[in-house]
Amino acid sequence: MSTPRKSTGYLHGFTPVEQDRLRRQARFLEHKVHASLPFRRARKLLEVGCGVGAQTEILLRHFPDLHVTGVDASPENLEHAASFLGELAWAEGRYTHVQGDATRLDFGADSFDSAFLCWILEHVSDPQRVLSEVRRVLRPGSPVVVSEVQNATFFLDPYSPNTLAYWMAFNDHQIELGGDPFVGAKLGNLMLATGYRDVTTKVRSFHLDNRHAAERAEFLAYWSELLLSGAEGLLQAGKVEQSVVDGMKTELDEVGHDPNAVFFYSFVQARARTD
Repeated sequence: MSTPRKSTGYLHGFTPVEQDRLRRQARFLEHKVHASLPFRRARKLLEVGCGVGAQTEILLRHFPDLHVTGVDASPENLEHAASFLGELAWAEGRYTHVQGDATRLDFGADSFDSAFLCWILEHVSDPQRVLSEVRRVLRPGSPVVVSEVQNATFFLDPYSPNTLAYWMAFNDHQIELGGDPFVGAKLGNLMLATGYRDVTTKVRSFHLDNRHAAERAEFLAYWSELLLSGAEGLLQAGKVEQSVVDGMKTELDEVGHDPNAVFFYSFVQARARTD
C-alpha cells in the first residue's frame, strides 16, 4: 500500500489578489456550479473548504432558509470571508466559520443535513478521508454535492505551446504539493468507496467558439487570470522558466484576439446521499 502524499500548500497562494480572484471566479462559474442544487429542503449545510466565502454567498443567496457552516484550514481565507460576508446584511446570522482540518472534522454525527464541496478535493492528499468525514457528520439521507476539476480536458486553439507547457507544469506541481488536478474523473469511485448512495456524476463543459464569441472572450480573460495566479509559485519552485510565462502571456493575448479561437474545458460534479 502506498503512503498518502501530504498536502503541503496551495498553488495559488493566499494574497489579497488571489482572494479577490476567487470571488470573481465563483460568480463567473455560478451558472454551472450552482445549477439546480438539491438544497431546497436543507437547513444546516456543511461547506468544506469554504475559502474566502465566495461559494457561501451564492448558497445563502439561492437558499434563504439555509445556515452554512464553513470549514477551512486557512486563517487568512476565513478572515477575508468574515469581512466579505459581514458586509451583506441579509446574510447576518446565517453562517458560521470554523478553522479546521477537513480530514478530522470537529463535529459529531448527525450535525448537518447537507454538504457542499467545491474545488477542495483537488488540493488534499486523501480525498476519500475527507468524504468519509463529511459522511460521518451528516444525517441519514442528506444530499451531498462535490464539484471538481478535470484538468486533462483543457484545449485551446490556435495551438499555444508555451501555454500547454505551463499547464503541464501547473498540474505536475499541484501533484507534488499533494493535490490531484484530475480528481474530478474519480469522484464516482471515491464516493462509492466511501459508502454514499445514489451517486451520479455530470460532466459540465465549456465549449466556446464563434457561436459564443462574447462568452469566449470573458472566459479567456478569466482563464488567463487563473493561469497567471500560479506563475509566481511555479517560478519559485523552478517548474517553469520566465520565458515560458512570457510566451504564455503572448499566446493568450493572440488567442484572445483571434476571431476563430476555440476554448474547451470540463469539470465534474457528483451528487449523492448518505445512508
